[in-house]
Amino acid sequence: MTLKQTLTVYETIDSAYVSGDRVKALFAPYPEANVTVETVQGDKGKTDFVKIEIPGTEGKSGGGSAPTLGILGQLGGIGARPSRIGMVSDADGAVAALAAALKLAEMAVNGDRLKGDVIITTHICPDAPTQPHVPVDFMDSPVDDETMNRFQVTEEMDALLSIDTSKGNRLINHKGIAISPTAKEGYILRVSEDLLRIMEMTTASLPVTFPITMQDITPYGNGLFHFNSIMQPAVATSAPVVGVAITAQSAVPGCGTGASHEVDIAAAARFAIEVAKEFTNGICKFYDEEEFALLERLYGSMKILQTKGNAESR
Repeated sequence: MTLKQTLTVYETIDSAYVSGDRVKALFAPYPEANVTVETVQGDKGKTDFVKIEIPGTEGKSGGGSAPTLGILGQLGGIGARPSRIGMVSDADGAVAALAAALKLAEMAVNGDRLKGDVIITTHICPDAPTQPHVPVDFMDSPVDDETMNRFQVTEEMDALLSIDTSKGNRLINHKGIAISPTAKEGYILRVSEDLLRIMEMTTASLPVTFPITMQDITPYGNGLFHFNSIMQPAVATSAPVVGVAITAQSAVPGCGTGASHEVDIAAAARFAIEVAKEFTNGICKFYDEEEFALLERLYGSMKILQTKGNAESR
């Protein structure tokens, strides 16, 4: 169960005075959790990047070879103060990632350590700006997405789950969570059967997926329409990336308050934990390696989609 951890994290960061250090203090009782905080100043304010590493029994951090899973809490900001009072819907991804980290830290103390390392990253900004978007306004971020990826995507991650509130659209008409196809090096691959199976198990319902387009796996700032930022980590890594969307039946603005649903956030955290168990143990695949190799032999590299393309030469 992850509801307790979800509520604990929510109450910890639902504050105008929250900082990365307050999140770090939450993990002080758990010696297995290695937490670092770095404050970064951007053009639109500052934010605290938080990185939490939970070492595995055979993880790479200890000289082992078990694969490492990255869990990213993707968001613009947890608050939009002073224009909005309280925590915004956009914060759900951060809450879910931190709740997963807290549960994994508790499990380690209780003797249930995973085989491989798990690295959880997100950022804490209680006063991020907003920006217009159709059909509902988005949260903006104090730093650009290149900076965000630099602090949230690490070389050690062999696969990534990007958890993000994805309620401001008409594509996902479902309240709960949904997962994307796997994105890797500019390719949109088929949805992982293993992740579908884990989603069925953790939600006790049929799995729900959502579509992504080629535009969505290109960098922000290139002038193309993006569903939201959930797939932006895919531009910064060669590892496979899957979006875990926290969703609503109606279109809800990311800057809306009172729009977070603790049960849905906990479902995303629980899903991430179960994926971490299986992936670091080598029994869950994000994509078919042989099929991906055949794609590249047939059609070549698509890594140009991880760049701004011709815009970089203008």
